[in-house]
Amino acid sequence: MSAIKAPAWAETRARVKKFLEERIYPVEHILHGNDRTSANMTMARLMDEAKAEGLWALGHPREIGGQGMPFMDYVYVNEVIGRSEHAQLVFGTYTLQDSIMLNQYASPQWREQFLRPLVEGEILPSFGMTEPDVASSDPTQLQTVAELVDGHWLINGRKWFTTGADKAAYTTVMCRTEPDAPKHSAFSMIIVPTNTRGYNILRDTPILGMADSHFEVEYDNIRVPESNILGGRGEGFVIAQRRLGPGRIFHCMRWLGQAQRAFDLMCHRLHQRTAFGSSLADKQLLQQHVFDSATEIRACRLLTLDAARRIDAGDDARVEIGQIKVVGARMLHNVVDRALQVYGAAGLTDDTPLSRMYRHAREARIYDGPDEVHIQSTARRLLKLYRDGGAGIDFGEDDAKFGF
Repeated sequence: MSAIKAPAWAETRARVKKFLEERIYPVEHILHGNDRTSANMTMARLMDEAKAEGLWALGHPREIGGQGMPFMDYVYVNEVIGRSEHAQLVFGTYTLQDSIMLNQYASPQWREQFLRPLVEGEILPSFGMTEPDVASSDPTQLQTVAELVDGHWLINGRKWFTTGADKAAYTTVMCRTEPDAPKHSAFSMIIVPTNTRGYNILRDTPILGMADSHFEVEYDNIRVPESNILGGRGEGFVIAQRRLGPGRIFHCMRWLGQAQRAFDLMCHRLHQRTAFGSSLADKQLLQQHVFDSATEIRACRLLTLDAARRIDAGDDARVEIGQIKVVGARMLHNVVDRALQVYGAAGLTDDTPLSRMYRHAREARIYDGPDEVHIQSTARRLLKLYRDGGAGIDFGEDDAKFGF
């Protein structure tokens, strides 16, 4: 019998994993510690080492300075990157969506000014969409307004959960520019350099007790040139959708990476501890935790890879994206929760990664759209196929379209 040939991405994935385990894990306490000088120096060193190892900007297209790893190959690598909350910065993948968006939709001026340093990791982007005073699960309610006056956009409003605004070179702001247009054509995306007068950072909003670079920002009569718009007027939702589809694939693969790490920690702990005369690994109730977590990880992984293959084949995969956003967030929360339970009191402390992972897992059910919105929109799309006696969906035939 001939040996099965490893896929092209396997060697890169293994190298990323080795780097992660040997160089990032040991210094995570520094990277999210209170000594920001030490954290920044450590991060800069790791970024330089990743570049030297040829592991930098793997998924960025070659035409913008990346390594051009194909989408599906990068999906598998991104799963490993997800095991540490710091790895996206270390490997230069944090800027992927923003770099592609800038390259596709920005004016030549902004591509020239921001694109190369963005891909090189010399500057960071940020994205301003969510607002504190409206239910952002319905983004057509967003209140930040931009008015074109004498060749400049005059922007007023307030955003929060603008990740990394304190370090970012610019924020891409979703704002209402077409007040009389239909609601999904009323918004545009505009680049606002963070050193612009009127860009006021109000606070780093604590998330479940962690100050984690989710900033609230006031836009107070900001003026930026008309050319700062991405794409055309009223195309904000179109651009956002093209950004979010692949982005949610990457989210879910990173969640799978975190779940794998939590699962590994849980299984090692079960073998390391004894109670009532035997190893925890021998306790049937705890074996249930192992079974449930392994099953949920595998099921979610197959769903996510299915969605990724559909995106790669040119399908918008709206149903599949909605499914994995909900299933992935729940899976991550469940797996980390079980691992924390196995660790007992130690799991509640910051002596293991589980405490931070648990809080981040709870965030996953809200950001990029809460569960309820994805459940509703996905169910509606499926039910529409059955309306008025429609043929509905045969999942086997649907899979066959994509060669599964």
